[in-house]
Amino acid sequence: MRFPEKKPSAKAPPGRFTGDVWVDTIAEAEEPSRLRAAVVRFSPCARTAWHRHAVGQTLHVTEGIGLVQARGGDVLVMRPGDTVHTPPGEWHWHGAAPDHFMTHLALSDSTGDPAVPDVEWGEHVSDKEYEGKTGEA
Repeated sequence: MRFPEKKPSAKAPPGRFTGDVWVDTIAEAEEPSRLRAAVVRFSPCARTAWHRHAVGQTLHVTEGIGLVQARGGDVLVMRPGDTVHTPPGEWHWHGAAPDHFMTHLALSDSTGDPAVPDVEWGEHVSDKEYEGKTGEA
């Protein structure tokens, strides 16, 4: 048994996130495990860009109020204790509500194949998408 090296909190990269987001890595898929786990803290209105996970992702909200949306679906509200699973390959985004911070555990598996990325990142979520106004005139 050992305690893995604790990495410092890291600011999420602006190419993949809108607003202030901080990540604390818990597990990084060290063989033979493929588990990736992080505590992610979003300031109000902060959110991920559209992205998809090759092997899916599970989010568990620990604090605040958050939003999550699968491409083509409704924007859903997440509260502490809520767990949301996105299946492999599903484009989605998640972040904090406009007037609340939100913290969640982000759990996913690595593909285990260096030729297959664990996450594919897309474009930033627009303000209209964030507000749930996609497709409206």
